[in-house]
Formats: sequence, C-alpha cells, structure tokens
Amino acid sequence: MPHSKTIRIGTRGSKLALWQAEHIASLIKPSGYTTEIIPIETRGDKILDVSIAKIGSKGVFTEEIEAKLLDGSIDIAVHSAKDLSSDIPEELELVAFTERELVNDVIVSTNKNIKITSDKLVVGTSSTRRVAFLKHFYPNVKAVSIRGNLQTRLSKLQAGECDALLLAYAGVHRMGYDDLIVDKIETSYFVPAVGQGSIAIECHKKLSFEKKEIIARWVNHPQTEICIRAERAFLKTLHGGCSIPAFGYAHLDGDIISLKAGIISLDGQRVVKVKRSGTPEEVKELGEAVANEVLTIGGEQILKEIRQQL
Repeated sequence: MPHSKTIRIGTRGSKLALWQAEHIASLIKPSGYTTEIIPIETRGDKILDVSIAKIGSKGVFTEEIEAKLLDGSIDIAVHSAKDLSSDIPEELELVAFTERELVNDVIVSTNKNIKITSDKLVVGTSSTRRVAFLKHFYPNVKAVSIRGNLQTRLSKLQAGECDALLLAYAGVHRMGYDDLIVDKIETSYFVPAVGQGSIAIECHKKLSFEKKEIIARWVNHPQTEICIRAERAFLKTLHGGCSIPAFGYAHLDGDIISLKAGIISLDGQRVVKVKRSGTPEEVKELGEAVANEVLTIGGEQILKEIRQQL
C-alpha cells in the first residue's frame, strides 16, 4: 500500500457524506498530510424504491467502500458510525471515531406547529427502529417509508408525502437544517441506534503505521470511542444488522461507562431493554453481557420473529 504523504479518503457521494469526509480532511490537515476525497456509490444509494431491510441488512452503505479498502484504492473509509454492520471484513479495522454530536432523533418539518404528539401525524422514516418505537410510544403517528439522502427526503416532505421526517439530529445539524427541527425526542426512552452521532474511520489492517498514527492522533475522540466500542460489542453479540430494530447508547461519567441497549419487535408491542455499567477497560465485556441478557429475557424470540418477517 502507498506510503505517500497523501491520505485517500473513500466516502459515499451524498452531500452529508461528503461533508463528513471534508470534516475528516480538515481534522487531518494540521498533521502535514494532504488528503484526497474519492466518492463511491453504494447499493444503498442506488436502490431507493425498496426498504433497506429488503436490500439486505449487511453493508448496504459500506460494501462497495470496503471493497476499495481491500484493493488498496483508498487508505481510509469515512462512514456514519450507525451505518456500519456489526461485522466488518477480517482484513479491516475501525481506527477512529469522531466526537459525538447530540445523539437524539428529531422531528423535522416545515410546519412549526407539529409535535410528535400531534394527532394523525404522518412521519417519514426508513429506519425499522424508529418505526417500531413510533408504534410503541406514539400510536397517533402513521409511519411511511421515505428513503434517499437528506435533500431527497426534504423534497419529499415539501411535496407533501408526509407531515414530518424523523431523523438523527447529527445529520440535520451538519447540513445546516436546525431551523426545521420542531421536536427533539429524549434518548431516555427513544434510544438511538448504535454509533449514532459519530463518524467512524475504517482502514485496512496493513495501512502504514504512520497513517494509522495520524488518524488516531488527529481524528479519534477517546471518550466517544469507548462508548461506541461498547455499543458495537452489544450489536455484534446480538448479530444485528442495520435492518434489525436494535438500539444501544453508552455514555461515560468519570470512570464509569453505562450502556442501555436492547431490541424492539417490528410491531412495537414488545421492548426488551437492559442497562448495565462497567469500567472503560471492560467495554467489550460490557457490550457482550448486555446483549446476552437481552437475548435471554426475550430478545432471542423477538430476533427470530423479525428474521422471519424481513
């Protein structure tokens, strides 16, 4: 693999993905390395008329980018951490996670009077987790499938396909649409997806030590990394892909990391949720323990039913 002073960054081609790649490039810049951004189209970007669950739960937004890492066309891949599959190829590794934005889901609308509790609200989302949580907590809401990048979804909102969109705060904020946020949903019950709010950096294990050091030093946020490693250990043990309505959110308070995670049935009727704490040195064990408890107290049955339905 090349050892030049340029780091080639692979990314999806949407405005948000390119913003994220530019952000990583700006973090790397003080190191003295230059960067080159290489946009790559993924299956999830090409197929917009069916749900993510129907395309296949693994690597919908990452497979083509990972292929470029494997063949050496790029040095690092930039992903929304929540889009990453729980299992990544053996030859690859995650080397950095950026400082997390607010992890909340938000309601976005051009109608300022809308709230999540509004009667007969039609909300657009492509996430099985969000749909299930809406059914569970807000039976007043009708969820409709809205796919595509943020700008595509906003144009569908403006065309009247829904009253509001349910999105991650991070993407809305990064694209400068804060003024369209009409409601913020608390994470205490509407638990986010694993990794939500952070940008993950993936590379080949054989990438030069110097480049890995640069990424670790200039891009990685250690506290965020600890939290997301715990969440990802949970998801990996659960064997959850991005079409499974699993959720997980860890936060660090001094020397204690707390992880709240679980799974919800597609109809929103049953939620299995576990909260445990540990030390930052035990993130893998913490994630695994939470997942095993979730599976034992009803999560396994929910997972089995979900796999039959998807």
